[in-house]
This record gives sequence, structure tokens and C-alpha cells, in this order.
Amino acid sequence: MLLVGCGCRGTELATALLERGHAVRGTSRSHSGLERIAAAGAEAATADPDRLVTLMPHVEGVTVLCWLMGSASGDEHNVRELHGPRLETLLERLVDTHVRGVVYEGAGSVQPKLLEQGASLVRRAHDTWNVPVEVVDHDPGDVRGWVEEMAEAVERVLGA
Repeated sequence: MLLVGCGCRGTELATALLERGHAVRGTSRSHSGLERIAAAGAEAATADPDRLVTLMPHVEGVTVLCWLMGSASGDEHNVRELHGPRLETLLERLVDTHVRGVVYEGAGSVQPKLLEQGASLVRRAHDTWNVPVEVVDHDPGDVRGWVEEMAEAVERVLGA
């Protein structure tokens, strides 16, 4: 599993996936984020989802990619890109990798129209390349429920 945007909730998801027997790699832009990921027992990788060139080397050996950008913060333009052109380009590039499924975080603090756009792109990847996908709309404020829903979505993608 590759958890892109493995912040606090992502680290809890990593722990849940590790408990289910999965190998997990989580990405962060910051040193403190990498330490938190490693402390959870996952492989920590430096990557910036705004720069796919930093992310693509980490898809090696990955079966499912989780795009955890539902509460991405920062520059409005960059957040729009993460749920639009950046995500679309990533999905196109994944076709020629080991990645065989995508789980998209479809809820969070990002504007609903951007989350809908991202979910639409993920579903289009399924329709175009027959890539198993899941869009998780569970409220991330309910962390325990969110983690369970995300982990179940990963399992469904693996079983597809």
C-alpha cells in the first residue's frame, strides 16, 4: 500500500493496514511526518504530491495507492491541482506500474466541488482502464470510522 499524504489519520490507517498483514509505505513532505510514519511501523518516504516526480519512484512494488488529500491544505491553486490535473496525470501514469487499484478520500475540508471532481477522475480511470477504485466519503472527523472504512475500501480493491 502507498498512502499519499500520510498525516495523522493516514498514520492510523497505516497501523490498521499493518495489523491486517499488509506492507505499507506512507509519504510525507516533512521530517516530523516521516518520523511519525516510521514510528507506526510503516516505511516512510519523502514525496510531495504537488510534484509527481517525487512520488512516482515510491509506487515501485505497490498494489494499492490511497490518495489521502480530502483535507489537503495550502495554496488554493495547489489544492485544486491535487483533485484535478495532478490527480488525473497520476492516474494516467499508474497504468504502466504495478499499482492495480486506487482508494480516493472523497470527504474532508477541501471544497466539495473539488472532491467531486477528484472522485469523478478516479471513477473515469476505472471506466477507461478497468482499474479497481473506491471513493470513501466517510467523515474524516470520525477518525475510527474513517480508518475502518478506508481499510475496508483497500480490501475491496484488492479483492476486485
